[in-house]
Amino acid sequence: MFKSLRHAFLVLGLAFLSSQLLAAPARAGDAPEQIVRSASKDVLEIIKKNDKDSAKMRDQVDARLSPLADYKRMTSLAAGQYWKSATPAQQDALTTEFRAMLIRTYLSALTLYKNAQINIKGTRAGNDSDEQTVRTEVTLPGQKPIPLDFMFEKQSNDWKIFDISVDGISFINNHRNQFGSVIRKDGIDGLIKQLSDRNNAAKQGKQ
Repeated sequence: MFKSLRHAFLVLGLAFLSSQLLAAPARAGDAPEQIVRSASKDVLEIIKKNDKDSAKMRDQVDARLSPLADYKRMTSLAAGQYWKSATPAQQDALTTEFRAMLIRTYLSALTLYKNAQINIKGTRAGNDSDEQTVRTEVTLPGQKPIPLDFMFEKQSNDWKIFDISVDGISFINNHRNQFGSVIRKDGIDGLIKQLSDRNNAAKQGKQ
């Protein structure tokens, strides 16, 4: 039960991230905290307007998210030691399916956590000068606040999110354990197929 609750908050973290992007795309040169502060409180209205068209909703989230998240780095971190052994074609395919999985997760979460409040607690330095973490807290009615951190890396003049941590649990690390298990059993192609099957099933309304 505890593990499933943590997973739910990981999903919530992703939902919050997508709400930023649907409402107010990041501008070139914005600092991480400015990016997070750009959230709009009427994002649910956008979701409501597209509740009959899941494909349009998915495309909107993807279009807003693409300039902000570093999908390739996220995927490489989630694949861990196995990333370097993958061919360029496998890396591209895995990144594509990982990206689709994130979008699918966002859309699921946006329908579940409509009453969440997000409070920004500040920014702290990362492991080097090109990394920053924006600290926030998520509050749901009747529950104590949950720490939600967004990890950014500076690339040229822009900041890109490469991980999210909820109550000390890294989204990337959480998936690294799962992905490693699949890769050891079925290889990189097996992981790509598993993600692809799940993404396609979700598009067809089977998940």
